[in-house]
Amino acid sequence: MTQSALDLDLLTAIDVHVHLEHANAGSAADAAARKYFGGGGDRDWQALADYYRSRHIACVVFTVDEKLTGRPQVSNDAVAEFAAKNSDIALAFASLDPTRGADAVREARRLVASGGIRGLKLHPPLQQFFPNDRMAYPLYEVFAEARLPVLFHTGHSGIGTGMPGGGGIRLKYGHPMPIDDVAVDFPDMPIIMAHPSFPWQDEAISICLHKRQVYIDLSGWSPKYFSPALVQYANTLLKHKVLFGSDYPLITPDRWLSDFDKIGIRDGARPLILKDNAARLLGLR
Repeated sequence: MTQSALDLDLLTAIDVHVHLEHANAGSAADAAARKYFGGGGDRDWQALADYYRSRHIACVVFTVDEKLTGRPQVSNDAVAEFAAKNSDIALAFASLDPTRGADAVREARRLVASGGIRGLKLHPPLQQFFPNDRMAYPLYEVFAEARLPVLFHTGHSGIGTGMPGGGGIRLKYGHPMPIDDVAVDFPDMPIIMAHPSFPWQDEAISICLHKRQVYIDLSGWSPKYFSPALVQYANTLLKHKVLFGSDYPLITPDRWLSDFDKIGIRDGARPLILKDNAARLLGLR
């Protein structure tokens, strides 16, 4: 049974970074990630929906279109179907590997035309490309034309950490500076830099300050590990451009929010980060 559309007034927060995964992924990369992050939430999709609904938190859900880790793939259509069935708490982003070329662009156009997709999730370290590689530009053009946000993984990757050779994942692709070129070339396309961009946090802050359409989501790290600079800017110059994200199921909102309460976020910035900034970015108000 499909749920009614989400009601902002009933929500306490919007989590902009939630993965839909197969319940029994079973790959070495998945096992390493669980060890690195220390457990996490339930991978069952109904349990995920029940979890967020019980906490009055909306979530942006997506998969990652990649072949590097060997993890079983979830289709974009399945993600969109989940969001449609749980529209009181869920919004769907597509994930498309730019290295697929014209095939990815065709799928992007189909998904955007369907109306069930609200943005694009990219993971350069897993998809093995630099964001400013012109190969990816035809894909960006689809989302730029629709004025839909594109979310890029940045910084250190918990996926592959501790595996031989890091599971084949090259951290260089997570450097945020190439995203600055994308922001210049697509000035009307909203961009989200996902995660505190360790070890390049200052670069990410600079891009977000300089480019008006660029945001930072705080997913993938417990807030207790945020750098002092990130906390300072989240409280001040970037308080309208920082977004709550958990990285569920690797980190749960319960854990993230508990630690967030302890890092000195000002009362004036807190509701912006937890809900209001995402609501504006996603066109919910």
